[in-house]
Amino acid sequence: MVKRKGASSSEEGWNYEAKVAEIEGIIARIEAGELELEAVFDQFATAVEYLRQCEGFLQQRQQQVDLLIETLSDE
Repeated sequence: MVKRKGASSSEEGWNYEAKVAEIEGIIARIEAGELELEAVFDQFATAVEYLRQCEGFLQQRQQQVDLLIETLSDE
């Protein structure tokens, strides 16, 4: 399996689906009003960072797919 480059992706066990689940959990806790205001901001910042990691992961995978398609087109 190819690992994503970058600080956040070089961590062992990084998983796209797990990050999405964590983001969904954060959103659910915020919407449920379970957190103090300061915790809401902290959790929101965490969710934004996870979203950035996921976006980077998807962008890299899209580049890989584009390269594979280009390689197939060249043959």
